[in-house]
Amino acid sequence: MSMEFLITTLIIVASPGTGAIYTLAAGLSGGARASIVAAFGCTLGIIPHLLAAISGLAALLHTSALAFQALKWLGVAYLLYMAWSMFLARGMLRVDGAPTDKDSRQVIGSAILINLLNPKLSIFFFAFLPQFVTPDQPNPVALMLKLSLIFMALTFIVFTGYGVFAAYLRRHIVSNPTVQSWMRRSFATAFGALALQLALASR
Repeated sequence: MSMEFLITTLIIVASPGTGAIYTLAAGLSGGARASIVAAFGCTLGIIPHLLAAISGLAALLHTSALAFQALKWLGVAYLLYMAWSMFLARGMLRVDGAPTDKDSRQVIGSAILINLLNPKLSIFFFAFLPQFVTPDQPNPVALMLKLSLIFMALTFIVFTGYGVFAAYLRRHIVSNPTVQSWMRRSFATAFGALALQLALASR
C-alpha cells in the first residue's frame, strides 16, 4: 500500500457525494448515533461495487447498455424520492427535531440503496483499484481486497466525522425554524442535483 493510494482515497471519500450528504442529513435529523449508523450503511453499500470490480463483473455494466441504464434509473428514482421526502420533511431525513419512525435497520437500508443503485461506482472501482497493483504482484486479488478494506475503513471514518459534526450543530438547527427550512431545502436540492448528475451519466 502506497501513500499515494491513501491520499487519493481520502480525497475521493471526502468529496461531496450521495453518501456524504445522506450521512450529514442523518446527523442533523437523528443525532450522532444516526449519523454513525448511516455511515456504516453507506460503507456497506460500496461492498458489492468493490467485489464487482475485483471479480471483473463491472465490465458487464461498462459493455451492457441495458444493465447500466436499468441500474442508473433505479438510482435516479431513489435519489428523487429522497429529495422529495426531504423537501416535505417526511421520514428519517428531517431537521425539525421531531421523532421519526425509522429504526437503525431502515437507516442502514436506505444508506445501502443510495450507493448500491449507482452503477458508476462499480466502473470507478474497476478503473481505480488496478492502478495500485503492479504487474509483478504475486497475488493481485489479495492486494485489491486489502485496498478495498482500507477504502471502506476510510469511508466509514470520514463519513462518521461528517455526521458527528452535523449532529453537534443539530441543537442550533432544531431550535431555529428559519434554519430548519433552509437546511431542509438545501438537502432536497442536493439530492435532486445528484439525481440529475446520475441521470446524465454515461458509461
